[in-house]
Amino acid sequence: MKLDFSVVDKALQLNLEGDFIGYDNPELLHKLQEALLRADVKTLSIDGKNLQKWDSTLVVILFELIKLAGEKKKDVRQLNWPRNLSKLLNLAFSVDRKPERPKQTDEGFLEEVGSFTLDVWASIQKGMNFIGQVLRSLGRLFSGKAVMRRVDWLFALEDCSYKAVGIVSLISFMVGLILAFVGAIQLKNFGAQIYVASLVAIGMTRIMGAIMVGVVMAGRTGASYAATIGTMQVNEEIDALKTMGIPVTDFLVLPRIAALTLTMPLLVILADFMGVIGGASVGIGMLGISPEEYWNYTLKALDMENFLVGLFHGLVFGIIISICGCYFGIYCGRNADSVGKATTQAVVSAIVWMIVATGIITWIFEVLGI
Repeated sequence: MKLDFSVVDKALQLNLEGDFIGYDNPELLHKLQEALLRADVKTLSIDGKNLQKWDSTLVVILFELIKLAGEKKKDVRQLNWPRNLSKLLNLAFSVDRKPERPKQTDEGFLEEVGSFTLDVWASIQKGMNFIGQVLRSLGRLFSGKAVMRRVDWLFALEDCSYKAVGIVSLISFMVGLILAFVGAIQLKNFGAQIYVASLVAIGMTRIMGAIMVGVVMAGRTGASYAATIGTMQVNEEIDALKTMGIPVTDFLVLPRIAALTLTMPLLVILADFMGVIGGASVGIGMLGISPEEYWNYTLKALDMENFLVGLFHGLVFGIIISICGCYFGIYCGRNADSVGKATTQAVVSAIVWMIVATGIITWIFEVLGI
């Protein structure tokens, strides 16, 4: 490789000869810049007639020289350059390396309120549109036209069924134990510790079992849905499905909603049982209640109406968790940070909507006398 330069007739002339691969000579670049800055130099002339192989190291040198010539208002002449080298340098100079920051204008109070309202309305429309797509997918499922693979449904069913038994059992057992402790504190004052059994049975079967299962599954399964589908969005797999004409809600959302909606009531039954066991461990082991008395009062307190109310809550919670997880996964951004945000939003939204749904269902049942 050879790079000769000389100053002739107010022009800095560079002659490129041979191969320029892995060229690293900072001192030569410094000398070239010094020669270009001379007052008598008006033109930079680069001749690539004898240039053979080259790589990006040559491009860097030429880029710095041409950039300096432009800053000092000196002409640049390109003689016998390879076409690819010219295109690469033109591309380098076409990129705006320091884009201007958009000017931030302070909005007034009314403008901020209007912008917030429009954002909320857009979010509501997007959410309702997604729910509409899910309902249409359910219609296609019942008519036998849904593009849903049985293996996807079985995989989702496996993930949210027996694999969740351990954490649901542990949490429900501890909640039943805590309910028994809290109830015993007040009931002891009246000598009515025996009613701890009734308190735990009613509390777990009517609402607490369903709520604890909902919270656990929102953090476990809802987050998994958002992360899985969000990663597919980042990898452009969802775009590929759309390109092939496959409905995304059929292929990705429907198996997950069907699986979680089916398993949530079963997990609620498990949570009710483990909660009663947790309460019994306190009532029998610490309050001195005989096992026969505890189970008799538990059976008397168990009511089919309360049991079905708890199962209905679990069914609704399963729908909410799966929709929130899939929604934020599908509308995830295109980078890793967006996947993290989508996962967080899915869990938080699921828990908030579960509490809202609990309030609405409780009010309706209270009006109906259930």
